Amino acid sequence: MNIKGLVAAFALAASFAQVSAAQEMSFFRIGTGGTAGTYYPIGGLIANAISNPPGSRPCEDGGSCGVPGLVATAVASNGSVGNVNGINGGAMEAGFTQSDVAYWAQTGTGLWEGQPAVEKLRLIANLYPESIHLVARADAGIASVADLKGKRVSLDEPGSGTLVDAKIILEAFGLSEADVTAEYLKPDQAADRMRDGAMDAFFFVGGFPAGAIAELASQHDVTLVPIAGPEADKLRETYTFFATDTVPAGTYDGQDADVATLSVGAQLVTSADQPEELVYGIAKALYNENTQKLFAAGHAKGKLITLDSATQGAGIPFHPGAERFYKEAGKLQ
Repeated sequence: MNIKGLVAAFALAASFAQVSAAQEMSFFRIGTGGTAGTYYPIGGLIANAISNPPGSRPCEDGGSCGVPGLVATAVASNGSVGNVNGINGGAMEAGFTQSDVAYWAQTGTGLWEGQPAVEKLRLIANLYPESIHLVARADAGIASVADLKGKRVSLDEPGSGTLVDAKIILEAFGLSEADVTAEYLKPDQAADRMRDGAMDAFFFVGGFPAGAIAELASQHDVTLVPIAGPEADKLRETYTFFATDTVPAGTYDGQDADVATLSVGAQLVTSADQPEELVYGIAKALYNENTQKLFAAGHAKGKLITLDSATQGAGIPFHPGAERFYKEAGKLQ
């Protein structure tokens, strides 16, 4: 074969290789939240960690430790409910959601009452806790959930996961919405009302320190009310998406001691229709030693994304691929 023929042969081989690489590449969209929240930056870290486009350097050589051929992207969204709907409708392959919202969607209860259950929703990983805050005016005489009786309490706005959680917690302590003067405000609005002396307590679900609460505590005497004791223990038995949590002393101004509470998990979920091998590879990539270092360095919540917390507070079934990985890792029976 002459030189021209060799060049043509090499070019043909290269083009076949490119076609092959292109065929092996797959895209994976992860629904997160608003760009100002926590879901979006964490989603970016996860997308980078699980991606491994054709031609990437191998993991052992300091390259990508993700799933071969996978290109994942973090997509800004309206958060938990929008992500579940996006996965269900095929607009995204995975997404972030609170563990309580995932449970209600998958079982067709709570927020999903009266809507078709998203039965194929599956868990890839529990990522980090979102703490349930019950904030009260220091002079309101509220030392436990039971003390909310007869008080002016904001349960968060209609359609929020916090509202459903707040109702469940009230019920566990022998109260109903009718036993409090209930209002339905966002946390920052509730904090404003508390400043004006027009609100005794409000519920908020989110990572600590929460900006609205930190600002309020720096200006007014407030107390963080524990959500603990036998009532909380029974609640965790009934609703497996709740986990025990502690807000450490000093998190907010005037908070001199640790406060025991409950949390829901920020979770990465997908559809049962996603291939088992793919989700197994994603779970494996998330808890790779290199990835764990990147998470810890990349965001304050990143260091909480560990293999130990991955299976906690699972309110919905694991995807078979994730389940296989956690069993191999000794985290599931």
